[in-house]
Amino acid sequence: MASNEELFRKIIAHAKEYGYIFPSSEIYDGLSAVYDYGPFGVELKNNIKEYWWKSMVQYHENIVGLDTAIFMHPTVWKASGHVDAFNDPMIDNKDSKKRYRADVLVEDHILKIEEKIEKEVEKASKRFGDSFDEKMFRETNPRVQENVRKMDEIKQRFYPALECNDLVDVKRLIEELGIVCPVSGSRNWTDVRQFSLMFSTQMGSVNEDASAIFLRPETAQGIFVNFLNVQKSARMKIPFGIAQIGKAFRNEIVARQFLFRMREFEQMEMQYFVRPGEEMKWYQYWKDARMKWHLSLGIPAEKYRFHDHEKLAHYANAAADIEFEFPIGFKELEGIHSRTDFDLGAHQEYSGKKMQYFDQELNESYIPYVVETSIGLDRTFLAVLSQAYREEKLENGSGRVILSLPPRLAPIKAAILPLVKKDGLPEKAREVMDALKYDYRCFYEEKDTIGRRYRRMDALGTPFCLTIDHQTLQDDTVTIRDRDTMLQERISVEEIEEALKEKLAR
Repeated sequence: MASNEELFRKIIAHAKEYGYIFPSSEIYDGLSAVYDYGPFGVELKNNIKEYWWKSMVQYHENIVGLDTAIFMHPTVWKASGHVDAFNDPMIDNKDSKKRYRADVLVEDHILKIEEKIEKEVEKASKRFGDSFDEKMFRETNPRVQENVRKMDEIKQRFYPALECNDLVDVKRLIEELGIVCPVSGSRNWTDVRQFSLMFSTQMGSVNEDASAIFLRPETAQGIFVNFLNVQKSARMKIPFGIAQIGKAFRNEIVARQFLFRMREFEQMEMQYFVRPGEEMKWYQYWKDARMKWHLSLGIPAEKYRFHDHEKLAHYANAAADIEFEFPIGFKELEGIHSRTDFDLGAHQEYSGKKMQYFDQELNESYIPYVVETSIGLDRTFLAVLSQAYREEKLENGSGRVILSLPPRLAPIKAAILPLVKKDGLPEKAREVMDALKYDYRCFYEEKDTIGRRYRRMDALGTPFCLTIDHQTLQDDTVTIRDRDTMLQERISVEEIEEALKEKLAR
């Protein structure tokens, strides 16, 4: 665990040093859980957005885009259930003065029991080798069965208590399980209380006349209230989707772990409107489709897993997370939810406007059901960055830090490097730069030795370096160097664009 924490610290330090992520307002000692994207961070972020947008909107004839306002009518959040239900159960440790989400404390305790089971299975697997029957072992081993029973008992008590807001029993359960504060090690807990996660502000010119308004805690509601506008103007037939990328804001009491949990963050969401009764078919379809998208980034499949929800949100009849193995462990990256007709039905009720779709094939009107895919852009950024970062020991005894980013997402596609700052090489390098810069984000650099510039580009995640040397002036060829393999080959200047196009499609 210590090595993972150390790796996470290195990634955070690397992100700052190489212009990916800066703490917000750093000259004023920063602002907790708020970050700025630097020159190369904003490029990576935009490339992730573009890759998602193309796969969701451009490649689907029945999905269109939208960009809705952050401010919305306050009744939107009453109808959606956020005013009454968008809270986290929080508990404080009196000794450390630290605040925790009560549900996370209990779920971490359940996770520790699960880890005990996995260790038992792993030990038995090593002991019995090829003859090991894992299914039978899980069903018959007394220690495994005892731990399964413990988990079931906790879940059967914990989730109903949360559901009916029995915070007294939640605290009692934390005490009975002997859960301690990670900082103080004590069990000196306060009562559990609910905290609203929505930021509120005032809209109006004079304080006395101003009305309370919220910063949106999610982007989905902007899609729902525009359902009929989009359906009619874009002439969409069910099933169809509406996609949006945008900022959301949550007053997280426990905001930590770098980009993983922030107070201001960005979501990439798609709401897919379907016939009632067909939602589970589309729910499964989008579970599969979204996992394929993640795997298309070239990240190994074992870094991902599905987690099906046992406790469902008030609007859902099925929900699953795609979890990614960050250095801080497996955590939620994307959610796929079958939201039923809750949202459109609630907005129809509160607004008094019909939110129905007339299905010509069925010759009837109905409120569509919705399947949602919602992915955190900042978390995806962190997943890509975490997977890409590595330290290598080279054959000559030296080392290098490399960001092995997927070429299609890399902030800089190619670095243009004249070998020296004389003999006409910078001028020739500028010609190459000018020819490429309209199609590819390139980076020109002539300072330092070529070896140091290679190392800097490796650390920035640039997949290819083009070196212009004295031979270039003789035969119009350049050296193209691959970041991951460090292999070099000579190609003609005329071939550069086609070579980059082919290599960047990987």
